[in-house]
Amino acid sequence: MDRVIAKKKWNRKRIMTLVGIVGVIVLILGSYWLTSGKSRLNVDSERINVFEVKNGPFQEFIPVNGVVLPITTIYLDALEGGRVEEKYVEDGAIMKKGEPILRLSNTDLELSLVNQETSVYNLLTQMQISQNAARQNTISKLNQMTDVESTLREAERVYKLNQKLYEKKAIGLQELKKSENEYRYQLEKKRLSEEILNQDSISTKQELNQASQSYARTQNALQVMRKKVGDLVVRAPVDGQLTSLDAEIGQSKNKGERLGQLDVLSGFKVRVDVDEHYISRIYSGLQGTFTFAGKDYKLEIKKVYTQVTNGRFQVDMEFEGTVPTGIRRGQTLQIRLALSDETQSLLLAKGGFFQQTGGNWVFKLSEDGTKAYKVDVKLGKQSPDYYEVLSGLKAGDKVIVSSYENYGSMQELILK
Repeated sequence: MDRVIAKKKWNRKRIMTLVGIVGVIVLILGSYWLTSGKSRLNVDSERINVFEVKNGPFQEFIPVNGVVLPITTIYLDALEGGRVEEKYVEDGAIMKKGEPILRLSNTDLELSLVNQETSVYNLLTQMQISQNAARQNTISKLNQMTDVESTLREAERVYKLNQKLYEKKAIGLQELKKSENEYRYQLEKKRLSEEILNQDSISTKQELNQASQSYARTQNALQVMRKKVGDLVVRAPVDGQLTSLDAEIGQSKNKGERLGQLDVLSGFKVRVDVDEHYISRIYSGLQGTFTFAGKDYKLEIKKVYTQVTNGRFQVDMEFEGTVPTGIRRGQTLQIRLALSDETQSLLLAKGGFFQQTGGNWVFKLSEDGTKAYKVDVKLGKQSPDYYEVLSGLKAGDKVIVSSYENYGSMQELILK
């Protein structure tokens, strides 16, 4: 007798089919979970740098390099061109004001000096001749004046005598008129002689004045020429150290050519190169600090050179207070140039993240430190170590400050 065998409800085929369906559903759900909501990326926590945002003193400053220079530099230029005949000192010598440095020769100038001296001598000789002639002329006119006065006195005596004789009827009217006419003639002659003598005196004085002025001008020209010849000997204009001397015996130097420079050793300044990006924020009075031999020193900007060359401009800074002992010309100093006063601010450490975000957002860690979320921030001024946080973060927040280069457009990082 046959026995009815009950058919199994969950056979192997059905189980495999159900497992397949469940697997497909899981894949669909997993795919949906991964593609929906925030994009995530697993990150090794040992390969990132984390900084805790904090409150602290903040001062915006930039690092710059400066070169130590003498407080004053006097440039030595050839006042007159010529050939280098003699060098009295060598480069680096300590000079006193007025001491000779080198001597040039210039035959044209020396010949001009001789000609000028000859002109002065000739003019002086002409002046002496003119003065002698004027003196002789004056003496002659004075003699003539003496004769005129003598003749006038005699005519006056005769005229007065004839008046008395005429009154006594001793002479006639004709003889009286004749003596009167002679007297009046001599009077007029004396007046004319006096006028001629006066005009001659005025003319002589004018000629002497003109000659004196001409002689004075020629003397001045001679002094100028002597000075030009004297300038062939180059002397130290002030006390200091001779540097950059560029002159060799036999070498020809043109007028105005640079021969060297004299550094005044009474103090130092620092010539600093600054990026043109800061040109609108740099002005006299800003201060900087640097460390030398383990001590900090202060500098202050005294002069700003606004000319930009190769993207940089220069400023001169002088020491405030103590000058470092042992500092030398040409040394390079690393200076922290302050662009603002020190204030209390919210600080975020500088790092590679800024290259990708421009300071507009950062990855902030969750409280448990297992995740990091993208948050918008606003950063202000910066120093070599910190950014000033204006908004988006608070003290105690932890931020990834290392590079975001491998994070792409991720919204969330899973820290492993």
